[in-house]
Amino acid sequence: MQIIREKLMAFFTLLQKAVFKMESILKVQNLVKHFKTKDNSIVHAVDGVDFSMSRGEVLGLVGESGSGKSTLGKTLLGLLKKTEGLIQYKGQSLPEKYKTKDFQKYSKVFQMIFQDPYSSLNPRMTVGEIIGEGMRLSRRHTDDDIKREVAKWLSLVGLQESHASRYPHEFSGGQRQRIGIARALILEPEFLVCDEPISALDVSVQAQIIKLLDSLRQSLDLTILFIAHDLSMVRYISDRMAVMYLGSLVEIGNSDDVFFEPQHPYTQLLISSNPEPDPITERQRGRQTSIGEIPSPIDLPSGCRFYSRCPSAEPVCQISRPELIKSNEGNLGEERWVACHLINS
Repeated sequence: MQIIREKLMAFFTLLQKAVFKMESILKVQNLVKHFKTKDNSIVHAVDGVDFSMSRGEVLGLVGESGSGKSTLGKTLLGLLKKTEGLIQYKGQSLPEKYKTKDFQKYSKVFQMIFQDPYSSLNPRMTVGEIIGEGMRLSRRHTDDDIKREVAKWLSLVGLQESHASRYPHEFSGGQRQRIGIARALILEPEFLVCDEPISALDVSVQAQIIKLLDSLRQSLDLTILFIAHDLSMVRYISDRMAVMYLGSLVEIGNSDDVFFEPQHPYTQLLISSNPEPDPITERQRGRQTSIGEIPSPIDLPSGCRFYSRCPSAEPVCQISRPELIKSNEGNLGEERWVACHLINS
């Protein structure tokens, strides 16, 4: 019976993944976001990014600080104006520049959970006002409707109805992040960007927030872009993992495949530097080392952007920038995309 149960679970997992592939809802092509400094230099925060996401999928986005992850998430939602590129949702191109009416229109489609639960909540507003603000701005709900929904969402995220009259400074970091989750989900959006939602929290609280997000994701059929540093946590919650370096994606694939069999040298470096809970395994495993410092996003190197730090670099890597192309299928039969001359030659 156990064998039959395992085979059935494997079958339904593959079936679910097949449905994911058929229902692609987000398509991003050549997305670019540049910033101009005071001396007119150009910061290449996001530089030619291509990917797609399927309905109900969680895509984990990882990379070092300054790689462009948060900028990518904010640009997708119109919080930052893109420099160029195409963003389509359900086959429709999103606005080139968002106006007030666009934010009102898409607030029931896209929402974001921010990194810092201490600075993302208005200290002058009560928790009830913070969570219900989106409903008030839509001007389609009565005060009683808003009050009921706020109470419902406080309960769903593990807080009490009486908390609605209190202020953010009266709560712990984990509780504040729960408030942020309720604020983002009260409009029941379809697509959620989680920008480092657990990085400012204690380890025990991180696990609670991840379990909460995973539960809400399933009950609401959410599609999630989950941005984080902790690769183990990303592997746990995400279906696929995308690795970003200096504004570009260097590898995309099934989370387990990317985590256990990384192909790009930068991904290998990230996985190697990720702490291993088992001290014996931690001592025994090999270490990947990079050379030098991360280049400036203003003065980008020619060719592969990881060339100056890659221990396996070859002459072609300095000359030509590798494209993100399909390399092979992973262990679970899913596509793997890698931008590396060493892999795609």
